[in-house]
Amino acid sequence: MKRVRSSRTGRGRRLLLACAALAAVGLVGAAVTIEQLGIAPRTLAPYVAKRSSGHNPTIVGLGRFASETLVALDRGTPAMPADLALMLGAQAQPAGTSRPGGVLVATPDELRAAIANAQPGEVITLLPGTYRFKERAIDANRPGRDGAPIVVRAARPGSVQVEFEQVEGFRVSAPWWRFENLEIRGVCSDDTYCEHAFHVVGAGRHFAAVNNKIADFNAHFKINGGGEDFPDDGLIESNTLYNTRARKTANPVVPIDLVAASRWTVRTNVIKDFVKLEGNQVSYGGFAKGAGSANVFERNLVWCEDKLRGQPGQRVGLSLGGGATGAEWCRDRKCITEQQGGVIRANLVASCSDVGVYLNSAADSRVEDNTLVDTTGIDVRFATSSARLDGNLVDGPIRTRDGALLHLGDDRTVPLWHAYLGDHPVRALFRAPLEGDFSWKEEAPQREGGRKGLDLCGAGPVRAYGAFDDFAACRHRP
Repeated sequence: MKRVRSSRTGRGRRLLLACAALAAVGLVGAAVTIEQLGIAPRTLAPYVAKRSSGHNPTIVGLGRFASETLVALDRGTPAMPADLALMLGAQAQPAGTSRPGGVLVATPDELRAAIANAQPGEVITLLPGTYRFKERAIDANRPGRDGAPIVVRAARPGSVQVEFEQVEGFRVSAPWWRFENLEIRGVCSDDTYCEHAFHVVGAGRHFAAVNNKIADFNAHFKINGGGEDFPDDGLIESNTLYNTRARKTANPVVPIDLVAASRWTVRTNVIKDFVKLEGNQVSYGGFAKGAGSANVFERNLVWCEDKLRGQPGQRVGLSLGGGATGAEWCRDRKCITEQQGGVIRANLVASCSDVGVYLNSAADSRVEDNTLVDTTGIDVRFATSSARLDGNLVDGPIRTRDGALLHLGDDRTVPLWHAYLGDHPVRALFRAPLEGDFSWKEEAPQREGGRKGLDLCGAGPVRAYGAFDDFAACRHRP
């Protein structure tokens, strides 16, 4: 594992700021301890603010100064929300192919009826317009077949808006359903009630969602078992998942909430702005947990905080294991491990208030060729976790805790203490990463041994550390 050398430019000024912040909370001389404990400045800052509150104005002022300085050193000056026109996430060009002889629907009742009576191979096309649903989920419980899935689609992306004012939108409990080119929004006045755009459960195997734009749910996709049946072999590809406001709920906030299912592929999605304001205030961009296996997150952009910045709580990018699972919800009813053989590769994870990648009781995992910027790094936890890391470019450390087993390959990382100096050598490799410009300032840091791995932008195997050789290949040409 290689560490990126830091620039000396402005080091004296940053050191003075760091010392002022640390002195204000009585931590001068404790940098080594903080490094060992893995406490990032952004993690320490809320604690400092909380501990100093309720005292005399001087202590409160010092606490506020220390907290704000710690965040500034770690995360830099807040940038404008990123405006990323990328060839990732939902696209203006339709996914799938038009098939003759499909069913056309123009009203919510017609859509319900078409889905209730669907036959294998049928294509249900929503005519342009807005479809609003209240009170009960749309049950997709009739099976398609291999080679003849049931397709629900808009002919042209952006022409169909589906609005849900209810707990669940589409509830898929039969195999071989595919949804494409839709815009779906939760419109509940109380965030607790707009839980899922899609709930894939039980026998909902071989589900696919492609090229959809989905906003304002707690868990845009909820996937879990039903009895002894598990919805394996799913695909979530080229969707844009986000929220327009922080969620006022204590329920889980996870755009991709995958529990107990196996062999799912989550690919080329944009996942952003998943802030949870109540309960434990911890949210994830996506996780797979509950004793499933062989789930893959690849070539996704996870932007934890884009338009929703400066909110309390912790945002984690991607996880195998999440926050753990109650035994009754686990595939084996035990969850000896939360995940087996999972893969996180060629993702760009940015602007998270916590770690970019978290492995929790995740055995035989692979974390490869990811780029992490403005996160607290990669965290591998518990003796039931084992992971191989290779080719990652990490704006922070790779850390193991509680007996986790780690096999390190050729990664680029930065020790945590650099953040206390406001020194971010990985971040400095890019032109303006906090604004979404990940073009290299100079030559990309090349891996030894030639081309390896996937490319986030689809340009072939990468030569550079991280997810891409040239981020311009991810952008739409003007």
